[in-house]
Amino acid sequence: MKHLYSILVAATALLNVACIKNDLPYPTVELNIDRVVGTGFTATTDAQQRIVTLKLDESTDIQNVKIHRMTFDVVIHNTSLDKQTLIDQIKSSHPRFGTFDLRSPLYITLSLYKDYEWTIRAEQTIERRFSVTGQVGSPVFDAENHIATAYVSKATDRSAVTITELKLGPADITTYSPSIEELSKLDYSSPNPEKPELGTPHFVDVTCHGRTEKWALYILPTDKSIELTGANAWSKIIWLDAAGTAGKTNGFRYRKAGESTWLEVNDITTDGGNFSAKLAAEPETTYEVMAYCGEDETNVVSVTTGAVLQLPNSGFEEWSTSNDIVYPYLAGAEAYWSTGNLGANIANETLTDKTDPRPGSQGNYAAHLQSKYANLVGAGKFAAGNIFLGKYLANDGTNGVLTFGRSFNLRPTAMRIWVKFTGGTVNYVGKYGPSGVIKDETPDNGVIYIALGTWTKEEYGVAPSSITLKDMAGKIIGTDESPVVIATREVSTFFKPDGKDVVAYGEQAFIEDTSTWSNNIDGWVELTIPLKYNAKNIVPTNIIIVCSSSRWGDYFTGCSRSQMWIDDLELIYD
Repeated sequence: MKHLYSILVAATALLNVACIKNDLPYPTVELNIDRVVGTGFTATTDAQQRIVTLKLDESTDIQNVKIHRMTFDVVIHNTSLDKQTLIDQIKSSHPRFGTFDLRSPLYITLSLYKDYEWTIRAEQTIERRFSVTGQVGSPVFDAENHIATAYVSKATDRSAVTITELKLGPADITTYSPSIEELSKLDYSSPNPEKPELGTPHFVDVTCHGRTEKWALYILPTDKSIELTGANAWSKIIWLDAAGTAGKTNGFRYRKAGESTWLEVNDITTDGGNFSAKLAAEPETTYEVMAYCGEDETNVVSVTTGAVLQLPNSGFEEWSTSNDIVYPYLAGAEAYWSTGNLGANIANETLTDKTDPRPGSQGNYAAHLQSKYANLVGAGKFAAGNIFLGKYLANDGTNGVLTFGRSFNLRPTAMRIWVKFTGGTVNYVGKYGPSGVIKDETPDNGVIYIALGTWTKEEYGVAPSSITLKDMAGKIIGTDESPVVIATREVSTFFKPDGKDVVAYGEQAFIEDTSTWSNNIDGWVELTIPLKYNAKNIVPTNIIIVCSSSRWGDYFTGCSRSQMWIDDLELIYD
């Protein structure tokens, strides 16, 4: 009887267990494509949009792009499972290597607990050229319909035009039939004398990668012998561009508004019928400019140069302390620069503080940035000393939420700054440390970078849903003044120097101590970081500057001995 009772109890227990609802959620992980390695391209990854862009070399066959290796990564939110174990379990809808036709995007599904859709797309720029004698301005290429058009003056005899250059495919691997010499002997004039604006096309077979495209070549007349195509005034530079007639005397003239004498612009750069120049100018001054070709002149255009301004507290003289937190601005003042000190205060640490100025400075202070391993009640986390234009908003556990940027619509050409750096080998690697950085092997890098851009709070100012701060998650917390949100919990929010809205960028990394530099003074060096612009005609809306004693501090990775001192930052406009 007792034995039967035991069986009934066991059966009831099993039944109860079988009826228990499993409320344990699956681990929440985000699946990312980390790197794409192959032949004939460079890859950039946008984890937020889940897009990998392959920028193909000109000679790469877009129909046969060779990918040697594709590596994955995970962002873990609510599980303590080993990261590498999870990566090994990721399933992909496409092979991780092979040869792919990327004329259309490649859509890949990564699966682990749930699916994540990724896109791999290719971008390829082929430099095309079509030059003829007496050419006016730039040729026009219709790559989709395979049409190339060059322009000459109406007085030009198009039955006797010589083609001086023709490039419609990748250099060195493209052949043309007929040859340039044979194409130059053809008549490109109008077949209808009553309609001289027309032209007779001639066709050329353009062959590369074993495939042939048939292109039509037109040489058409134009009324214009000269056109001013660009006059972009910065603060102390005016960039001039024009389309003139090849073989004629082309140039620019300028004068200050109100003056009567025209001055000649020197140092003209010529490319066929196009020519350009860089004119040194005075700030906040109106100029009149024109282009000419022989006796022909363009209309006069007025442009006004911008101001020459420096950033507030660029000598790092203003500091205050409140509730044991050091701030790089005076008490009661509006923050312009910020640091990670609010986050480090969780562990009673200060990463950035004032210190003695650099040798020869007229000021009283400089900024000192110190990387540290901060102890947090039995645990710990690496943190980099930093200072940046923006605002530290809040702590998200042991992570931080901040914004980058300040309003700025000028176009400096460089940034000058005094720096001292001492580093060491990376001795801490965060849970989601950057690929290629190996503990006890990779030298830690200090870094300073500056960027100008047209970022908006609507696109870049949304806090990721992965943060635990419910009053911020998924909401626009960036501002017009400081639009770019960075959340150290979410790698996809980290700043991208090659982002689409970056107008200009420059950086200086420090691998060795600056005391080893030949021009150092007590370890301090003065250096100039040039800005590389992606376009001359786009006015930025914001500026970002970041200085960090450990380059990979966002990943909680670096050397706890790394230190950086900075002083007397100056924007250069020449």
